[in-house]
Amino acid sequence: MKQKKLYFSDSFFSTGKTDIFTGEEEKIGEIDLKSMFSSSVDILNGNQEILLSGKFPMLGIHWRILDRDGTEIGILKEKLTFFSKKYAYEAYGRETFLIHSELFSKEYVIKHEQDEEVTATFKKVSGIFSSAAYELDNFSNTLTSPEIIAVIMGVNAIQKRNNSTNAAT
Repeated sequence: MKQKKLYFSDSFFSTGKTDIFTGEEEKIGEIDLKSMFSSSVDILNGNQEILLSGKFPMLGIHWRILDRDGTEIGILKEKLTFFSKKYAYEAYGRETFLIHSELFSKEYVIKHEQDEEVTATFKKVSGIFSSAAYELDNFSNTLTSPEIIAVIMGVNAIQKRNNSTNAAT
């Protein structure tokens, strides 16, 4: 699943499978949104094999990325900011990546923490009255597209959790 530009979406009820497409509209995989009561996702290849998973652990606040064997390979954390959206993804044994977006923007940049080289960009291309859809441009030799998709779904899950918490207060 090594493609430069990919498109994928959440589903309105955050459950079921959604397709992953190339820029040429070729289906290359799926995202399995496990349940509307949890935020866990599986990233599947075209043969329905799990490549990676992402989830919040029981009573956890950080999004965990796991490989097909269930081994944790990274963690996504929200960074406290007031005028922007910031996250840090620690890819275990590799590098830490910073994810940034201006406060009201739908465009995000993923950079290496040390040299600030752009690894990937993604943006919401819909989502007002429908489920969020994303466009991903992957420039990385370190992070695979499935791993970045799992991170993006984590950013989406953190934002949903924050919005539901804010709505309850």
